[in-house]
Amino acid sequence: MTAVQVPGAPRIEDGLLVSTSPATGAEAGRYPIATAAEVTEAVKRARAAAEWWAGLGFAGRRQRLLRWRALLAQRIEQLAELIHTEGGKPIADAVVELVTAIEHVDWAARNARRVLGPRRVRSRLVLAEFSAHLEYQPYGVIGVIGPWNYPVFTPIGSTAYALAAGNAVVFKPSEYTPAVGQWLVDSFAEVVPEHPVLTAVHGLGDVGAALCRSGVDKIAFTGSTATAKKVMTACAESLTPVLLEAGGKDAMIVDADADLDAAAEACVWGALTNAGQTCIGIERVYAVEPVFDAFVGKVVERAGRLTVGADGADIGPITMPSQLDVIRRHIDDALARGGRAVLGGADAVQPPYVRPTVLVDVPEDSAAVREETFGPTLTINRVRDAEEAVSRANALPYGLGGSVFGRRRAVAIARRLRSGMASVNSTLTFAGMSTLPFGGVGESGFGRIHGEDGLREFGRAKAITRRRARSLLPSTTFDRTPADVARLVKAIKVMYGR
Repeated sequence: MTAVQVPGAPRIEDGLLVSTSPATGAEAGRYPIATAAEVTEAVKRARAAAEWWAGLGFAGRRQRLLRWRALLAQRIEQLAELIHTEGGKPIADAVVELVTAIEHVDWAARNARRVLGPRRVRSRLVLAEFSAHLEYQPYGVIGVIGPWNYPVFTPIGSTAYALAAGNAVVFKPSEYTPAVGQWLVDSFAEVVPEHPVLTAVHGLGDVGAALCRSGVDKIAFTGSTATAKKVMTACAESLTPVLLEAGGKDAMIVDADADLDAAAEACVWGALTNAGQTCIGIERVYAVEPVFDAFVGKVVERAGRLTVGADGADIGPITMPSQLDVIRRHIDDALARGGRAVLGGADAVQPPYVRPTVLVDVPEDSAAVREETFGPTLTINRVRDAEEAVSRANALPYGLGGSVFGRRRAVAIARRLRSGMASVNSTLTFAGMSTLPFGGVGESGFGRIHGEDGLREFGRAKAITRRRARSLLPSTTFDRTPADVARLVKAIKVMYGR
């Protein structure tokens, strides 16, 4: 009996990973599946390439990375079309993804020397005879395991920063988007043809596990919390450090003095862009009592205008077919437990699509509120005040991003969200801000990409001291005398004893 081929689901034929469109089933590409030995060999080649790449220095790497940035910008339509074909993402959403990715390549290339380069650090009086110096040296080879929902923006957030820091990268794209991953590798090879500084290994989860055990110097992973725990377990065997960006269940808080039109517009975008398949997407909203009904009405009116389909629509297909069951279960559970669908509902799941669904009065212990849905659905619940909203928003183990709409107290509320990031009077904007770090807390992972913190994630801090004068208070020597120790004690009392 021939197995049924589900559009969008990766399949293996004759040792090749075959990628297809979730909307049409059209083939996007096929790539050799790497064995564990081949993954190890790729890392070995990358290690030799890393020495050459690090030897270019910040200036040489900046030049190459800016050329790659220019190539990405010049071919933005081509890559957007490939993202659309392979993952189903609407072209407009793909273009927005690429704009932010290109911005991150540019920032990492231009700022690596300033953030990571050798610099003098102020020494302290106790060791005034020494000068202090700090630099960040590349790890060597970074393994990047990327997701399918943002197959360019997310891995670029690790890859571009790792490359700018002087590392080589072995990239394992998601099995749902290998064509996009290989495109990135091939385009980089056009501007860096000399050595395999950025390479790809393709396959299913076992290839990602092999990369964790391949001898890389650090792993940067983006994906589900469950898989993040497996990655961390595998890396623990060799004490390989990890950077984990895992799941999320981000909340928006709408305070009484919010601009409701702006809040509704941003909420619909933040919740439904990329068919809701966004780790930092808005999945929960807590609107205070005085504005709840008006806010819900504005969200439903805006979301109800969105189109769903394969080409030219606002919302495309669900990229990973198995996620359809999760979305259906969350909607059914919310309705069965007393929630109401004010848009969409039980019949919203129409494979490979899901129509926008807005649920209200959903119990806080339901799956739709507590579990990551990763679909174009949204729960909006009524709260007494912002205090209750913060309490509910922080009740989950996730802590990736969040959003607050309001005027007088919005920033103070945002600071209280248990999350790595927050937007005030907008949604998702911290992702495109290349100067800011991106990452979560709790079950959303740890470590940061983007910004100065993102660059430092891919460099080892190296501290150096250099003697510049004779010690006036010799202490770290066996040549010290009792008189030296007495003077040292007296000096410490004078400096710190009051």
